Formats: sequence, structure tokens, C-alpha cells
Amino acid sequence: MFDFMLTDEQRALEHEVRAFVKNDVPSKLVRDMDQGVIETGRPFLELAAKKNLLGIRFPAKYGGRDLNWAAEVVAIEEVGVLGNSITCAYVMPTIVGEALNHFGTQEQKERYLKPTNQGALYSAEALTEPRGGSDFFGATTKAVQDGDSFILNGEKRFIVGAKDSDYFLVYAKSDPEAAPHESISCFIVDRDMGVEDQAIYALLGTRGGGTGRIVFKDVRVPRENLVGELHGAYEVFNRMMIPERLTSGAGCLGLGRAALEVATRYTTRRKAFGRTIDKFQAVNFMVADSVATLDAARALVYAAARSVDSGADSRRLVSEAKKVGTEAAWAVINNAMQIMGGIGYTSIYPIERFLRDCRLAMIWTGTNEVMNLLIQHEYYKELKKRKIEPRDVEEDAITPDDEEKVYE
Repeated sequence: MFDFMLTDEQRALEHEVRAFVKNDVPSKLVRDMDQGVIETGRPFLELAAKKNLLGIRFPAKYGGRDLNWAAEVVAIEEVGVLGNSITCAYVMPTIVGEALNHFGTQEQKERYLKPTNQGALYSAEALTEPRGGSDFFGATTKAVQDGDSFILNGEKRFIVGAKDSDYFLVYAKSDPEAAPHESISCFIVDRDMGVEDQAIYALLGTRGGGTGRIVFKDVRVPRENLVGELHGAYEVFNRMMIPERLTSGAGCLGLGRAALEVATRYTTRRKAFGRTIDKFQAVNFMVADSVATLDAARALVYAAARSVDSGADSRRLVSEAKKVGTEAAWAVINNAMQIMGGIGYTSIYPIERFLRDCRLAMIWTGTNEVMNLLIQHEYYKELKKRKIEPRDVEEDAITPDDEEKVYE
């Protein structure tokens, strides 16, 4: 789609992942995950690991590919055509890996990051709690220091990989009396330390990931499993929002693209009133709107990736990429279903699964309403910090009158 924006290396990766998705991922795996026959993304990760397609941004010495975000969003879009269940499994190593790569010790990288990128360990992030999801500082899971260990008590919910992850990246309140930004710590918690998985949720879409609730009852975690500084998880969380939100936008590009391609191909075959329906303006205008919507979202996601790669403060762009990417996919999938009519609402085509999958993308990793809060907040800050002020276009009004500009 946007190959002209890619380097030769990124284009080669795109072709590599596209071939893998086309030839190596069984349709049965996709169907079994959606139908709840299996409740783990581990089989897909093992397939991807065999092709060296995990840890794309991480150092080769830790099982990665030494590439960048611009390359990774290309790969994620290609995986995205398989649906959110598999895409979610695919991006979890890059989400958890972000914390380990940036804040982890050498030992943590060797023990966890490397085998994760090799497909030997399955990981999950444990952030959301019963009383809130987007409210990071509202965490009630507690970590009490006990000698060289911490004792964790509490629970997390809506955890993808709750059923069978080997380890969890867990945020817990380690200093309840401190200011919110200085009250939480981040830990690597192995399942065999005593983590209990309880309810596995029945979901509308994005099924098959073993999404459920995990509980910590006096779970002892050694100090060497602390990620970053004690009480310093705010920094980890801030960094983690880049992969969480950028991967959401990128994955939905693939989801929307797949729906559009299915619907467009259908229009060249389906006949009504003696003509294929691609000859009707009402239909092909929906195709045109979908193409433009998806291209605009892709441009934003790619721009956000390049911004992160440049080292710039990318909070606004990453939030926009998540919001616009997910909402674009939702619009395009709805158009696809409308174009196909009743057959699109059945399980004869995958459009209904795409619709179910996409709905969650506008909720997870911070709802799109939270993205709006972040976007406007960052924009106001940017206006105040501008080094070179642009032309004051208020002075170009036809009838400027300062007496009429009443603000209080």
C-alpha cells in the first residue's frame, strides 16, 4: 500500500511477514481461537518464532532483529489480517519486551527477554484491575517488601494470556503513602511463584487468548524481579504506552484492509439488477471512502512510528495513531458489511468476526476517550512551547474589533 515510504529492509520484512501469514498460519488455528476451541496464542508465537519474526525492534543478542518501529508497524499490519486474537498474541512480546529492553537488568534480559523472542516463553502484561482500567494510579494490588523479596496481594483482570502465560509484567502499589507518581512498582512475576488464574472470560470478539482474571495471594517475588526503580513504575508505564497504542493502530490497519479486500472482491462477483454491484455508485463510493479512510490512518500510524524512532516526544502522535487507526478500521469494516448485505452478517465470510474483534480495539490500552484527553493535553502544551510563533491570523479578520473580543 505505502511501499514507497519503506526502505528496502522494511519492504523485505513486509514480504517476509506476508508470506508467513499466507503460507504458514493454518485457517484452523484462526477458527479454533475464535470459537474458543483453544485458549492460547502460544501456537502462533511458536510459528512466528521459527521464522524469526518476534522481537523485531530488539537487539539480536536477545533474539531480536535490530530493526525499528517503522519496520514493526509494517509487520503488525500484515499479521493484522488474521484478526485481533492472533495480532494480540503477536504484539504481547513486543509490549512486555519494551519494559525489559529499556528498564530490565542484564540478567532479566537473558532470562526473560531472549527466550520470549525465541518463542520459548509466553508472557502477559497485568495492569487492569476490577476497580479500573485506564486509571493506572488507582491500582490496589499491593507489594510489601519483606527482606530481599516482595509479597504481592491483589488481582488483575482482562489479562490476555491469563490462562497459560509463563510470566506476567505486574504493576503493584509499593508505597501507598507516596504521591501517585511515586507509589507503584513493576515486577516480573513467574506463574509458578503462585499466580492463580481464575475466570476465563467469554468475549464478544478477540477470543482464544485465554483472557481472564489472575490473583496474587501472598505471592513472593524476589527483588531481582523488580523492573526499573523501586516505586518507579510510572516511567515504565509511560514507556509501555508507546507499544500498547502503536501496535493497536497498526494491527487495525490490517484488520480494516482485510475487510475492505473481501468486500471489494465481492462487489466484482455479486450481481443485482443485471450488473455486478461495483457498477453502482452507492457501493463504489463506500469503497472509495474506505480506501481513503484507511490510507489516512496508515499515514498517521507510519508517521507516529517514525516519530518514535527519531527519539521525539511522541505521546500525542501515538495516541492519535491508536484512536484514528482503530476508528478507521471500525468504519471500514462496517462499510464492508453494508456493501455485502446480509451475507456479510453471517459467518460465511469473516467480516462479522472482524467487526467483533475491532470493537475491543477502541477500548483496550486506554479507551479512545482517554486518547482524546491525551491528544488535547499534549496539543495545548505544544502551543505554549512553540519557539517560533506563526502569523497571527486573527488580525486578518474582515472587521477586527478588540472591544468585541470579550473573554470574561
